Order: sequence, then structure tokens, then C-alpha cells
Amino acid sequence: MEEKYWSPYVAGFVLGLVLLATFVIMGRGLGASGALMRATTYAVDKVSPQHVDNNAYLANYAGGDKNPLHDWLIYEVIGVIIGGLLSGMLAKRLRFKTDKGPNITVPFRLAFAFIGGGLMGFGARLAQGCTSGQALTGGATLALGSWAFMMTMFAAAYAIAYFVRRQWI
Repeated sequence: MEEKYWSPYVAGFVLGLVLLATFVIMGRGLGASGALMRATTYAVDKVSPQHVDNNAYLANYAGGDKNPLHDWLIYEVIGVIIGGLLSGMLAKRLRFKTDKGPNITVPFRLAFAFIGGGLMGFGARLAQGCTSGQALTGGATLALGSWAFMMTMFAAAYAIAYFVRRQWI
């Protein structure tokens, strides 16, 4: 049975409308790493408030009367999680499985996903933004650096695919 998905053109158009709405309503575009950074800062502040107060980067978001969870990005990511869950349920595609190729075990696939996600998260904080914020928001505002980033990211992914494709065939 062939699974039905949205047309990528319709999905892209709707994503563009969502991005436009965030610019109009919130005054800035989409992004995800800021929410994770704020949630992490909140947890660190609960465990060691002195560390947050003594760290100039973290102190911008927490400490004193500041609550890092009082930011719209937190609600954006919660909405993405709930929306993805509802979408999977409504399309009857919600199930627990690990997509992998025949030449890799589930534990290795999960380990590689965890390592890759950690590297992406580290890179996002190092760059002060994630790929969704950089590509979607920066690309929509025609920022030259964002377009250079997107082209470099796609070229690097294409080059790396040669080395990992054996896991999928």
C-alpha cells in the first residue's frame, strides 16, 4: 500500500505562510535551537544557579527574575511536537520503528543518529542558530550568508552521502 503524503509544493507554500505569519506576528522568523538552549539553561539554573549567574552567556537568559522558558520559541517547539504527533495519528502513520538499511543494526543506527544530532546541536549553538533558523529565516530575508550556508550544507551532505550510502543499500 502506497502511503500518501502532501505535495512538496503545497507543504512548501504552507511553510512559507507560517514563516510569513511569524515575521508579522512575532517580528522574527522560525528556529528551534533557541528553545532547546532555553530549556537547558532552565535546568542548569535549577541545579546550579550560581553557575548561570557567573556565566555571561547563560545569565542573559536566566538568573534573577528571568525565566528562560518565557519565550515564544518554547511554545513553537511544543507546537511542532504536538502537531507532528497529531499529523501522524490522523494519517494513520504513527508507529514506533527505526528506519535503517540492511547493512546496519538498530543500535548502530540509533548511535549514529544520536552522534549526528549531538554534532548538529553543538554546531547550532556554536553558530548561534540552527539550520532551520538559518535556512528558513535567513533565506527568506535573502541574507547572503544564509544562502551561502544552505549551498554549503547541501554540498557537504551530498559529499558525505557517498560514504554512508552503503548503510542504506
